[in-house]
Amino acid sequence: MALLLVLPGAASAADVDGASLSLLWGLPFAGILLSIALLPLLAASFWHHHFGKVTAGWTLLFLVPFLYTFGWHAALGLSVHTLLAEYIPFIVLLLSLFTISGGILVDGNLHGSARLNTGLLALGALLASVMGTTGAAMLLIRPLLRANDNRKHQVHVVVFFIFLVANIGGGLTPLGDPPLFLGFLKGVDFLWTVEHMLEPVLLLTLPLLVIFYALDRYLFSREGELNANDPTPDSPLRLRGTFNFLLLGGVVAAVLMSGIWKPGISFDVMGTGVELQNALRDVILLALALVSLWITPKAIRQGNEFDWGPILEVGKLFAGIFLTIAPVIAILRAGSDGQLAAVVATVATPDGAPHETMYFWMSGTLSAFLDNAPTYLLFFNLAAGDAQVMMNQLPGTLLAISMGSVFMGAMTYIGNAPNFMVKAIAEQRGVKMPSFFGYMLWSCAILLPLLVILSLVML
Repeated sequence: MALLLVLPGAASAADVDGASLSLLWGLPFAGILLSIALLPLLAASFWHHHFGKVTAGWTLLFLVPFLYTFGWHAALGLSVHTLLAEYIPFIVLLLSLFTISGGILVDGNLHGSARLNTGLLALGALLASVMGTTGAAMLLIRPLLRANDNRKHQVHVVVFFIFLVANIGGGLTPLGDPPLFLGFLKGVDFLWTVEHMLEPVLLLTLPLLVIFYALDRYLFSREGELNANDPTPDSPLRLRGTFNFLLLGGVVAAVLMSGIWKPGISFDVMGTGVELQNALRDVILLALALVSLWITPKAIRQGNEFDWGPILEVGKLFAGIFLTIAPVIAILRAGSDGQLAAVVATVATPDGAPHETMYFWMSGTLSAFLDNAPTYLLFFNLAAGDAQVMMNQLPGTLLAISMGSVFMGAMTYIGNAPNFMVKAIAEQRGVKMPSFFGYMLWSCAILLPLLVILSLVML
């Protein structure tokens, strides 16, 4: 049953014919990416105070010409589609996990030794597939920073945390990372993801933990007396706000409900179908976040140094990213008829069969610089678009897309939303995080060689 809520004839208003679009339509999106990459480096104070205005400016630079060229129906339809089908589900899930996990306080402090740090990274990677990369990252980043606040070298700890907890660890289940969640909603079995992603997650996680332990132990040994100047002395750990774990369980249940319960009821808004189970999921997630805010004592959130800055930054930046990415996705979706036909052609062999290795690298490369959730959907639809076909006839292709979308989200700050949150929290705590390109030096030097080995082993 579908209910039409708005103007008749608007069903196709959100559709964009990618074959007719010039690459110039991608300039505002490129402008946002370059602003994120360069302005914190060249004009840090300006960016910190005005990143929302900069993002809004680039977004208007796309929307105004789009409105003039295609009319208000198409512009409104596109905006509504982006808002209802992509942005709201994305930001609501992040907001609920951010809020609820912010109500769980790991009180006390331990000494940030190589053994402890490696253990926390391993724990975070495991939790990421249970409570999502956002939830696990928000739960553990502050205790990890406190444990290392006496250290001279802290940047590598945060960088590896982004690799493992904010990205790779979420690859085990559809609950862990948005691309896998979208695949679950498309019909990919929950256990298929668990079974097929277990080996690649381990093949990346274990070497990264070994590399981190060796690096952290070496740097720790060089710091000498600095280790004694601890602004937060060691004290026993205890968990406070544990009732929020029940709320996290509610988040998991709501997400699973939206993928399992199919009542067949949807609401049509400017050509965008909003299914009842998805709308109910988002309402439940918001309600759980409000309950967490209501019942969590202020002292716990103060102990976590909880504030809305990181989620506001993500919300503003990704609102612009989701809108301005639309023409880029449309051009890619046009396949051989679009201006990026050469890119699309790389994922197929001469006889038309899927080229699994190229699916891995293309989906991964775009996920690193675009958003990994719509990128996953793009290549999922490009390969077949049917979950049963993908799981049974093209399992290698589905695995390649899943690995690329999840793992290479760690290659840049913008590859996955928790990356931004972790960076913002670390900077609030005084850690001088690398610039956009500085972070990429870390990921290219450490993560990229492991991804090459992974592709050779798995594909």
